Amino acid sequence: MNPTESQSKHFTTSDGVRLHYLEAGTGEPLVLIHGWSQCAEEFKHQIVGLSGSYRVIAIDQRGHGESEKPGFGYKIHRLSKDLRELLISLDLSDVIVLGHSMGCSVIWGYWELFGADRLAKLILVDEPPHLTSNPAWTPAETEAAGPIFSPESAYDTCNGLAGPDGEETTRAVIGGMLTKNCPEDVKEWIFQCNFRMTRQDASTLMFNHAFQDWRDVIPRITLPTIAIGGRVSAVPWKSVEWTARQIKGAQLEIFEEEEGGNHFMFIENPDKFNRIVKEFIG
Repeated sequence: MNPTESQSKHFTTSDGVRLHYLEAGTGEPLVLIHGWSQCAEEFKHQIVGLSGSYRVIAIDQRGHGESEKPGFGYKIHRLSKDLRELLISLDLSDVIVLGHSMGCSVIWGYWELFGADRLAKLILVDEPPHLTSNPAWTPAETEAAGPIFSPESAYDTCNGLAGPDGEETTRAVIGGMLTKNCPEDVKEWIFQCNFRMTRQDASTLMFNHAFQDWRDVIPRITLPTIAIGGRVSAVPWKSVEWTARQIKGAQLEIFEEEEGGNHFMFIENPDKFNRIVKEFIG
């Protein structure tokens, strides 16, 4: 990223972890929360494309990107508290918060802990309500939850991440989350962003993330919300549709395959993605 486009800043959490974030622009605050093992830099197209209209802040969550990498705190609700402490540190209110993938779970954890405090609108990008399937679920429950793991594959993935083949496991997981039209150099850049988190910490966080069930939290959300998914995403689009149906008045946007409609549509088709965000914020 061109350093003239954003400022690199830090704050320290209540448990003593120094977290990094990128900031650009002025106006309504738009806070961007990346997914599992990703980093703030992956929002470079949003920082450049949206900072002319908003005060855009993209955080590197603990253990990710340029943030400190402690040996603790790799649980969704701790990341939600980190988000809370960022908003307090910057004295932000009426915040539009955008979460990609696990970033949605961080928002849902925030809602469970703190409700709507300091928040104005939610942008939920391509996350199912429950990552791991339950053999007891009905087909309708499975479709709504949108799991990408079975219990066995969740354990296998986490163990693979923590083992000697952690980077190869990561490539297998993330490689299927991009459309066939995604350039190889972009795909490799995304992989390298992932590897800025240790694979052991990534495994620890994935295990906690994989077994969270947000289906009782999502229907209690009362803020204006848009849910964004991809038609060929690794996250089943019908689970994103389910999320939108649970929140009164929520909007739904599904990117088609030819529009970059997999998990990283904000990277593969930033022009459309940024336009949707601007239209939603109003």
